[in-house]
Amino acid sequence: MTDDASSTPCAPRTGPLAGVRVLDLTSVIMGPFATQILAQLGADVIKVETPEGDNMRHVGPMRHAGMGHIFLHANAGKQSIALDLKQPEGSEAALRLAEGCDVLISNVRPQALARLGLDYEAVCARNPRIVHVSCCGFDQEGPDAARPAYDDLIQGATGIPWLMQRYGAPEPSYAPTTLSDRVTGLHAVYAVTAALYAREKTGRGQAVVVPMFEAMAQFVLGDHMAGLTFEPPLGEPGYARLLTAHRKPYATADGMLCVLIYNDKHWRSFFAAIGETEGLAHDPRFATHGARAAHIDAVYAEVARILRTRTTAAWQALLDAADVPNMPMNSPADLLTNPQLRATGFLHDTVHPTEGPVHAMGHPTRWSATPPARDLPAAPRLGQHTRALLAQAGYTPAQIDALLSQGICRTSDGEPA
Repeated sequence: MTDDASSTPCAPRTGPLAGVRVLDLTSVIMGPFATQILAQLGADVIKVETPEGDNMRHVGPMRHAGMGHIFLHANAGKQSIALDLKQPEGSEAALRLAEGCDVLISNVRPQALARLGLDYEAVCARNPRIVHVSCCGFDQEGPDAARPAYDDLIQGATGIPWLMQRYGAPEPSYAPTTLSDRVTGLHAVYAVTAALYAREKTGRGQAVVVPMFEAMAQFVLGDHMAGLTFEPPLGEPGYARLLTAHRKPYATADGMLCVLIYNDKHWRSFFAAIGETEGLAHDPRFATHGARAAHIDAVYAEVARILRTRTTAAWQALLDAADVPNMPMNSPADLLTNPQLRATGFLHDTVHPTEGPVHAMGHPTRWSATPPARDLPAAPRLGQHTRALLAQAGYTPAQIDALLSQGICRTSDGEPA
């Protein structure tokens, strides 16, 4: 496939970050998730890939090689330049790109980034206003600073498998989503935006480190430090309501339903709606929030027993009328046709230039004055914008051809040949 009009840099963006230029040295999920949010908010994101491409390009299902489904969902709206950063000419090209950027964000280990000559000090020497965000495994002031980190490892290190077994899994297991990557990615987004705001006030850029381990430790301990909060301890770790084996979608007479009868008003409404005749409305275990928390296993077991007595549709009608919170239990396939997600435009259908019809996700927030883009340009082919971006950085056509012939960079038509 040869370069065409789609290989030129993207048109100017709208949104709260319009005019911000981001050099994206991230791969896999954590960093690309963060930089796609920045792109949705209006930033111009330049994705720097190895000549082999981001690993997630190669994880199926996919229609064409190098365009895996997760890559499509995490890299829309970006421009792709393929550079071998391990070669001096490749890292120099990245530095020249950084000279024209507001933000550099990476999830390369800081030690490796320094070896590439792309650490904060090196980039700041070329662009003192740069906001340099390093997403890494661990805070760099601790003994694990240089350790590699992946989502599974960080989930394990911060107690997710332990919690899953406490919750009822037969053995320790990971959450079936890239929880650590996406939690840390959200931290990276606010780090970028807050650092840009600070720069507006001070005129200075800065280095920001966003560590996965500490981000997930905050996420987990916020719920589950529990009795260990106090010294001496007032009990074991774990928020009991989240760990009871009865906290799960309830079986009805013909299906499943998610129900959360939470505060005192909900409970009064629930008992009134079901015409409860067994005395639970007067059972001291159900009387107050504190009493229910202390007897959460028994409380949820009773709800499970009651929910089995009617159909899902009957319960939804009854609970909705009583204003008791409930939702259907959906699968990912159900979400694709969900009326709420379709009506708001969060889920929409589009046509990728090479991958054909695809379902796409918009940004989940809504703004009155500077709305994020709802339909980003398609995720790029590997090296799709290499020539245009190098030209913007000051390289002549002959210099670009030389880099291609040396394998320092590549374009989406397969160069170098």
